[in-house]
Amino acid sequence: MTVTTYQVEGMTCGHCVSSVTEEVGKVAGVSGVEVDLASGAVTVTSAAPLDADAVEAAVNEAGYELAGRIELLPQAGGGGCCGGSCGCG
Repeated sequence: MTVTTYQVEGMTCGHCVSSVTEEVGKVAGVSGVEVDLASGAVTVTSAAPLDADAVEAAVNEAGYELAGRIELLPQAGGGGCCGGSCGCG
């Protein structure tokens, strides 16, 4: 499983969250989308790494701008960013 978090600009309400969730959810291979309106973070879960251009196109289709990927730092105490399931810990 691959989990990638992107920064999306321009979202201001629940409708924005729904639009981004719907469009990104249509990208081939996506199994889950979580949007944090307050931070603009969009976390995408997929079986394999996704084509960033496809994710950007989906965000654009929803009417917003992909500002980039958010790099998650390993958490204190070991275990990495995902508890070690990706081999980062």
